Amino acid sequence: MKLRRSLAALATLVFATVISLVLTGPAQAAGAVYVALGDSYSSGNGAGNYDSASGDCHRSFSAYPYLWKNAHSPSSFNDDACSGAVTTDVTGKQLGHLSSATTLVSITIGGNDAGFADTMTTCVTGSDSDCVNRVNQAEAYAQNTLPGRLDTVYNAIHSKAPNAKVVVLGYPRMYKLGVFCIGLSDTKHKKIDEAADALDTVIAARAAAHGFVFGDVRTTFAGHELCSGDDWLHALVVSPSWETYHPTATGHASGYYPVLNSKA
Repeated sequence: MKLRRSLAALATLVFATVISLVLTGPAQAAGAVYVALGDSYSSGNGAGNYDSASGDCHRSFSAYPYLWKNAHSPSSFNDDACSGAVTTDVTGKQLGHLSSATTLVSITIGGNDAGFADTMTTCVTGSDSDCVNRVNQAEAYAQNTLPGRLDTVYNAIHSKAPNAKVVVLGYPRMYKLGVFCIGLSDTKHKKIDEAADALDTVIAARAAAHGFVFGDVRTTFAGHELCSGDDWLHALVVSPSWETYHPTATGHASGYYPVLNSKA
């Protein structure tokens, strides 16, 4: 009899625990107040399905912030990410929807500050030495100047949304190395990937210093870089040219979204 009672009590406890987990998980997501910030890697350049109302910000309904919103139905969602944004754009233009009620913030920022677009242009149009020199400049900026700019952004986010979980997402490596690929030289491929690693290292360190979570998308994009044969990034795009070197819709769905979803 005592054994039956013990088993019954245990079953009741297990059932209650399962019900609690089932209810609290979705409820938390459904009750989330989510704000997406950042640059073109957050707004969705390259993913298509653009929100015409977003203008030059090129916000895509197929970008990872919308994918998270559609999957979790937060009580509030605002996408303030914008193509071309630098750190000062975030602090000056993108924080208006943050408040003490905000529970989740996602952001990619720093690539434009370090001159990603100019670096890629130099590597595409210039010699190997031109590319190497420009990447070295970008890396020096990332290591010496960008940390202070990121600190300013992260402090501002925490000040306006002190109760939010902040997920800082990084940037993927652009090229799969060690394979035959028509286009840029191996030297350029390696140097561009080196720049992505340097940028992510700085961003991860500053995010950790502020108690934020870093989402490393290099892991999910591994094997899907340019030259992989299963690319989740655009190479040169003639029209619209601003999609060049940005994640495709698959890159957002399979590269960025799983990382945000696991960290949020």
